[in-house]
Amino acid sequence: MDYQSLQEKAMKISPSIRYATITDLNGRIKSSGHKKGVKNLLTPKESLKSLKTSANIWKARNQLSRKIGKGKYALAEYGKIKRIVIPLDDGHLLYLTTSARADHSKILSKATRLKLK
Repeated sequence: MDYQSLQEKAMKISPSIRYATITDLNGRIKSSGHKKGVKNLLTPKESLKSLKTSANIWKARNQLSRKIGKGKYALAEYGKIKRIVIPLDDGHLLYLTTSARADHSKILSKATRLKLK
């Protein structure tokens, strides 16, 4: 699978996207990149912890999917950023961070169409 190509495609969805990562459901990074000139708000260790936490939460959501349906995305809004997590297939997630003012509905519309091939 071409994780890097998909990650780069995700970065191009909107100029508001700061960071895009593809992980497996154990939080292992397959491809990652951030927008040039953007200052990282978290340390590398904190970023990895956030990715692993998101992956674990997504696995927990999947345990309920037979009753409520498969998750389409998760959105968290913070004071400085928005974090979006989208399943790419049954084993991989697209993890995006955007500026706080980003139009997440437009980003979600495009990002939820991305899939691993």
